[in-house]
Amino acid sequence: MEIVDIFNILHNAVEARNNGKKISQKEMSQQLGIPMRTYQDWRLGNTKPQASKAVVQMLGYLEDDEIIRVVRKINKLGDN
Repeated sequence: MEIVDIFNILHNAVEARNNGKKISQKEMSQQLGIPMRTYQDWRLGNTKPQASKAVVQMLGYLEDDEIIRVVRKINKLGDN
């Protein structure tokens, strides 16, 4: 699986979480606090943030409840 696939799966999952309401790349980039062009490049596969694949692989080593706990902890750290 390529990084571009991971970003597209995640983007689609966030849209599905919002009852299928489309989320623009601009909206998503704003939510992530990154430039829109950067997010576009990730989704198109033009650039690949190096840590992304490793992060997803590491999450794959965990059980579902552990993944939820870790992601929530990361989100709380991001709010600070």
